[in-house]
This record gives sequence, C-alpha cells and structure tokens, in this order.
Amino acid sequence: MNEIKIFSPATVANVSCGFDVLGFCLDTIGDEMVIRKTTEKGIKITKIVGADLPFEAHKNVASVSALALYNHANPDCGFEIEIYKNIKPGSGIGSSSASAAGSVFAINELLGRPYNQTQLTNFAMKGEAVASGCEHADNIAPALFGGFTLVKSTTPLQVLQLPTPEDLFVTIIHPQIEVKTSEARAILPKQIPLQNAITQWSNVGSLVHALHTNDYQLLSQALVDVVVEPYRSQLIPHFDSVKTEVIKAGALGAGISGSGPSIFALSKSKKTAEDVAKAMTTIYAKTAINFNTYVSKINTQGMKILS
Repeated sequence: MNEIKIFSPATVANVSCGFDVLGFCLDTIGDEMVIRKTTEKGIKITKIVGADLPFEAHKNVASVSALALYNHANPDCGFEIEIYKNIKPGSGIGSSSASAAGSVFAINELLGRPYNQTQLTNFAMKGEAVASGCEHADNIAPALFGGFTLVKSTTPLQVLQLPTPEDLFVTIIHPQIEVKTSEARAILPKQIPLQNAITQWSNVGSLVHALHTNDYQLLSQALVDVVVEPYRSQLIPHFDSVKTEVIKAGALGAGISGSGPSIFALSKSKKTAEDVAKAMTTIYAKTAINFNTYVSKINTQGMKILS
C-alpha cells in the first residue's frame, strides 16, 4: 500500500471533571487526510483545504508528529500529507489533535503497523505541543484508541481504555468564535483550594465507575467541574444559559469541550440528544454569533480507513 485516505475524528477532552486526563471520540465530525509514500525522503505537506495552516514541516502539527515517528522509524522513503480540515482550529473539539494523530496513524499503516496505539500517541503529542504549548494526550488518545480514554500518566505514557455505555450520545454546539488553547490555559489558577481538589477527584472516580457499570445517574452526578469550568466559562458567551437549558431538555450533564468555545452535553438516547441540540440552538439563535450543532454517538473505533 502506497497511499491511504483516513477519517481522523474530532474529540472531547476533559469531560468536565477530567482536566487533561479524560476524553472521548466523536463519530460524525472529523478531518480527512490522504498520505502517500514518496521516493524522496522526508515529510512534506502538499495540500491543505478548509483552514489557513502552515505548510512548513516544523510548524504544522501533522508534520511535526509525523516527523517524530519518521525519525524514529527511519524508513527508506518519504511521505506527502494532504489535509482536509472539517474541524475548525480553535473550536475545542480536537482540531490540532486530529491532524497530529491522523498523520502518525496513516504513516504507521503504510509502514505495516510497526507501532502500537500508545507509541503513536507519544509521537502525536509532539505535534499537539505545537498548538497548545505543552504535550498532553487527552484529545489524541481517544482519537487513536476510540471511545473513552483516561491518560494515567504521560511520563511514561500510559493510556487506559474505558467502556462506553451503549445508549450514550453527545451533542455539541460550536459558537463561531475562537478560544486558543494556550490562552485558555493561561487563565487557570496555579493553585486550587483543597476542598475543590477533593470534589474533583471524587467526580473523576465516580465518572469512571459509572462508565464501567452503565450507571447513567452516577454519570450525571459526576459531570461536574469545580476547578476549570468556573474560569474558562467566562470565555464562552451564554455558557451558563446553555448548561441550564440542556439539563432541562434531559441531558445527563454538560460542560466545556476541551478549552472551548464548544459546549458538549451527554444524553441517554439519540432522541434526547436531538432535543438537547434544539435547546442549544434556541439560545444561540437569539444572538449575533454564528454556530454549528452536532449530534453524535460515541465513536468506539477511533480512526477510520476510507480507502
């Protein structure tokens, strides 16, 4: 195989209480990428559609992560990368991680799969650092592993795959404003009260248990963030109104997707998720802010080979 076309999915990171460690994979939103072998060695980006992103290999997250794998594997060929962006940069649903994870997944396939998912995550983190200023895997891991993931540690990297309840659906609203990951990190406090820390790790443990036991009530109770959301929500217009109304519409819970501005809500059933989308739309339709909404089942496969 000398060429591959893939679907590289969008992801939701943090999942309310799991800042920098929890994430899950989306099924209906993602980029497409085409990667092909070349006789000329090295990594080149030859085409970008849908976003104004750098072509320079050391500046684009897709090529930086690809170079990390390439330099480790040292293959007797090169690779060209085409990127078709459907995830808007700065949207909060893993735009940079889709590029970073997609390139290493595709090259690994073309090389005969010499690396496992954890190793690919490690390579992709090098690219993610270009966008966010630090290496983290809470978007990359679910894109590569699928479903829900928990990053146990980054040094050494250890990713845990968590089960996904069968009836769980997610609704996303993406207000068309940009919140840069680096800026969203800068707004966070360096220290937090002990009581908030206790509440937060209690919620993380409860959420993980809820996923393992299909306990939707406990899942709802665990989707609470007392550490990050109070600060980042200030960057997202109408966040509090959206959160209030989606709960009324039947959502289990809602929170900021990644660093924002997208807002996610989890629901038990597609019908409820669609009702939640209507509630989100009603709020933003009254504003001057353009927006997109999505309803998706949790993608337990992750990356998909299209051809």
